[in-house]
Amino acid sequence: MQDQSTPVPPSAGHAGHSGAFPPPAGQPPMSPGAMPPPQPEDNTPANFQLGALLPEKLNVKIPAHSLSFDENLFLRLLAGSISLSRDEKKRIIDTIPKLKQSQVDELIRIFEEEKFKFSQLSKKHVPQLEKLAKQHYQEWMDLETSYQSEQKKATDQAAADEIRKSLGI
Repeated sequence: MQDQSTPVPPSAGHAGHSGAFPPPAGQPPMSPGAMPPPQPEDNTPANFQLGALLPEKLNVKIPAHSLSFDENLFLRLLAGSISLSRDEKKRIIDTIPKLKQSQVDELIRIFEEEKFKFSQLSKKHVPQLEKLAKQHYQEWMDLETSYQSEQKKATDQAAADEIRKSLGI
């Protein structure tokens, strides 16, 4: 007869015992075939950077204005934003001459906050963020093409007007 005070190692193999260690204190025993509880989610920030796909030089010109801000920073933040559509970004650029300094400052603050918050998301969000970043990169490139086309059209029109003027037409 075995002494009850002597611990029995798991390998001793009692009937009905799976050979596994008993569950940690405070947890009910697991039934055979049951899945272990899920591991806690890794919430380590992925440090995903919005706008990382954008080229070093952006080819959108901000209309003339009397405001004081870093236009390159503003454009990079705007181009990298995944919360605005292509048309909303275009509307913001086109209305800059009508905006107050405080409105531009607030937009910069909002874009920087968006960039920071997305960088703090865990790694599980990276595939979706990459998909959104690619989509918004392509939209920005389309926007650049649109602005370049408008600029060329305006240049061509000005040249045509100058030729007509020189011909007296």
